[in-house]
Amino acid sequence: MSEDIAYRQRRYLIMMGIRLVCFVIAIVVFVKGGGWLTAIPAVGAIAIPYFAVVFANGGREPSGRSRFRPYEPNLPQRYVPPGDGQPGTGARPGAAEPGGTDIPGSDGAPPHPG
Repeated sequence: MSEDIAYRQRRYLIMMGIRLVCFVIAIVVFVKGGGWLTAIPAVGAIAIPYFAVVFANGGREPSGRSRFRPYEPNLPQRYVPPGDGQPGTGARPGAAEPGGTDIPGSDGAPPHPG
């Protein structure tokens, strides 16, 4: 893997060197009165950094998928209270039936204290 990084670093530095040469040529052509010809090396000096970064960051892809695992969240188990509200299963007295209302003071829930 380190040889891959060294190769990408070397390629990036070479491209930055070419960019520096383009920049110097653009300045020389501009000073000599080259007119629109100055734009040719200037465009190269402007565009090369984008490609240099893309090439430097685009390393080799992993050879196999065995190193990557899909994300599996570690969630706790859903809480199911003892006696899930079904009649005769030990639900607390006065609790609402499934689909009933749980408003204090109603038939489905115990009265609100106080």
